[in-house]
Amino acid sequence: MKPSARMRTRLRRLSTLPDMDLQSSATSRVSMPKARPHSDTAWATLRADYRRHGGAITNGAFISLCVYRFGRWGIRQRSALVRGLASKAYGLANLFVANITKIWIPPRATIGKDFHIINNEGSLSIHPDAVIGDRLGVMHNVTIGTNMREGAPVIGDDVFIGVNSTVLGAITIGDRVTIAANTAVTTNVPPDSIAAGSPARIYPRLGPPR
Repeated sequence: MKPSARMRTRLRRLSTLPDMDLQSSATSRVSMPKARPHSDTAWATLRADYRRHGGAITNGAFISLCVYRFGRWGIRQRSALVRGLASKAYGLANLFVANITKIWIPPRATIGKDFHIINNEGSLSIHPDAVIGDRLGVMHNVTIGTNMREGAPVIGDDVFIGVNSTVLGAITIGDRVTIAANTAVTTNVPPDSIAAGSPARIYPRLGPPR
């Protein structure tokens, strides 16, 4: 049986269509999901704390940070029961650890990545409302707290605080600031500056930033 004229016309039209690459067509319609970046896990954070503080499990600064991070984890739990149990466990652990190490970091304090207690031979006290950026290096006998009024410091990234220094009040410490030893800071410090003295004087940083 011969095809009709209409059928022959349709066949000619189909023969002129370009070949379709089904695989590329499907790929163009369905985009592959992008891989999500791996977020920092609690264990990765603890391992970094461990390495940063001498790789010694008995290091007082490392133990204090472990207690802080557990308390921080506890207050973020949705379950009231879990929060309550974690709070009691944190309180018991902190009762012993803080009195031995003299390091007080309440779980409400916000601390960024790579926090480094360089020397834990003395005390360290951080206010619960303090906000600390990434890579703060802090020596011993340091207080980050209030100044007889409401409000606690907000500290930027890559800041260093020397021994026997205080950072007090609702002030802002900019990025890449160095606070020298025996310094009392009660005013804002702009980025890329050095604060020294009691009361602190502000000097521009010499040379390129870190």
